[in-house]
Amino acid sequence: MTIRRILVIKLGALGDFVQAMGPFSAIRAHHPGAHITLLTTKPFADLALACPWFDQVRLDDKPKPWQLPSMLRLRAMLRDGRFDRVYDLQTSDRSSSYFRLLGKAVEWSGIAPGCSHPHANPRRDAMHTIERQREQLAVIGITEVPPPDLSWVKSDISRYGLSHPFALICSGGAAHRPAKRWPSERFAALCAWLAERQVQPVLLGTEKEADEIKAIRALCPDAADLAGRTSTLDIVALARDALAAVGNDTGPMHLIAMGGCPSVVLFSHDSDPALCAPRGKVTVLRRPCLADLDAAEVEAALSRMIEP
Repeated sequence: MTIRRILVIKLGALGDFVQAMGPFSAIRAHHPGAHITLLTTKPFADLALACPWFDQVRLDDKPKPWQLPSMLRLRAMLRDGRFDRVYDLQTSDRSSSYFRLLGKAVEWSGIAPGCSHPHANPRRDAMHTIERQREQLAVIGITEVPPPDLSWVKSDISRYGLSHPFALICSGGAAHRPAKRWPSERFAALCAWLAERQVQPVLLGTEKEADEIKAIRALCPDAADLAGRTSTLDIVALARDALAAVGNDTGPMHLIAMGGCPSVVLFSHDSDPALCAPRGKVTVLRRPCLADLDAAEVEAALSRMIEP
């Protein structure tokens, strides 16, 4: 069977999206002449559209099962694609349910019951995302999966007017998982430590984290505030120029690490670095409770990266 039309499903979150870029590249290399559509969600639209591997990007509004008109529109969108093969890299209950929505004998790589190429390893959930997806693709015949690569990203960051050298600071994270955040006063102390060494701290985050970033800047006025002002592409470009980065286990740290920036990533027991840590020049520091992680230990890890 000639595979002409392909659907790749990756709905989120940001760190998982970044770690799927190796598989994205492998799928394109395996099907150089196919029309490949990515199904993702609105927060990742700009990044998805910039990716070099897709002919089309479609957005999933993730309707609830009882939202019948929206579900019917989603089903129509999936069926109108006339896909020969689907690579479900989300492998969630939601994405697996789309196997039934397609309503035809499409080749399917994932974990949907009854699919043609199931990733049936009973220990798949104990694997790091990158190894898990590599094994999933091997089942369907894609044996060469490169590491995630962001070298294609282009963005002009000169408009920020940053002083060199600078270090990126990601103090935020998912609002519904506060245990994944190092206390803001520790980030402020770290920023002051950097400023004393003539390294400008650059605070990244969303507008929702503006108050926390404002509190850090109150204690360290030398820090630059880019909250709500950076796209995903900007973050990668900033990572290329940065001396180093420190942050919680959050999506932007995956972009920064994949951008080649030496990074210290902070984990609590709310997430497991063995399953999801960023790859690259990364030092992981973990405590059951991040409030128990001293600024001095983070400074020491950072020193090993930035001082000769």
